[in-house]
Amino acid sequence: MIIKFLQLVPANTKIDFFGHRYYAFLTSLIILGGSAFYLATSGLNYGVDFTGGTIMEVKLPEQPNLADLRDSLNDLELGEVSIQEFGEADTLLIRFKEQQGGPQAQTAAIDKVRANLDERYQGDEDSLVDYRRTEFVGPQVGEELKIAGVLAVIAAMVGIMGYIWVRFEWQYGVGAMLALIHDVVGILGLFSITQMHFDLSTVAAILLVAGYSINESVIIFDRVRETLRKYKKMLIQDIINYSINSTLPRTLMTSGSTLLAIFALWLFGGEVIRGFVSALFLGILIGTHSSYFVSSNALYYLKLRPSPDNAGDTALATKA
Repeated sequence: MIIKFLQLVPANTKIDFFGHRYYAFLTSLIILGGSAFYLATSGLNYGVDFTGGTIMEVKLPEQPNLADLRDSLNDLELGEVSIQEFGEADTLLIRFKEQQGGPQAQTAAIDKVRANLDERYQGDEDSLVDYRRTEFVGPQVGEELKIAGVLAVIAAMVGIMGYIWVRFEWQYGVGAMLALIHDVVGILGLFSITQMHFDLSTVAAILLVAGYSINESVIIFDRVRETLRKYKKMLIQDIINYSINSTLPRTLMTSGSTLLAIFALWLFGGEVIRGFVSALFLGILIGTHSSYFVSSNALYYLKLRPSPDNAGDTALATKA
């Protein structure tokens, strides 16, 4: 009775994933097309990690008038100062570009901002402003980090494809690469559309999603290879359906539990990790989609098994 209660997917489930591939392809086309459009027109909103400059997180004693505060900080002649709420109305992120004159000029700029805020929110003797963090990244370092991030993603994708190619066959490797490209472009599109800050933590999330997605694909690939050996004449589309259906309970358990944990982080983790968590959340959804409908269906179009003259083993698989 307990086992039946915990069984999320009924035994002998026969969902026609392959038959719905065109709807899945349309979904993927919308994801990739929309992502490419926004990346070409809006680009990414790079964080200080990549652009260089200073970011200050401050908590004020009251909800500020952002327009007045922005005008006051712009009068400091630090260039354009960006101010945005950070989780709560009284918590702000203040960003401004690198100042000319080296570290001394940057320190002086930070002191100007602090003095301005201290003057506006001064208690009997002490400042009422809570300066939670101050970060500075030079433009050269930011450019190096951007290049390193791109190389890290490319190296991970090529390494994963090579591993799949060696462990299975070249068709599996190509299918895995298509799924990884699908996932990465989809996450980049999310950050382009929402204009959330794209920083090093987001690159880490992309690498995590790539590993998570390829793990799902490998599980399905293992079942496909096992079924290919067992049923010599079964049609490849039936093998794909059978393999995905047999791994569906595992997917619901692992992806479902992971999404619950990520949702908790999204609710209670705060704005500092909001971009990282958002990338993971969407990445797992897109990664599961690509494992089921991109990497798996690629095996059919890459002729992993040519259509046999006799598909008599199909009935055996249906009963399995």
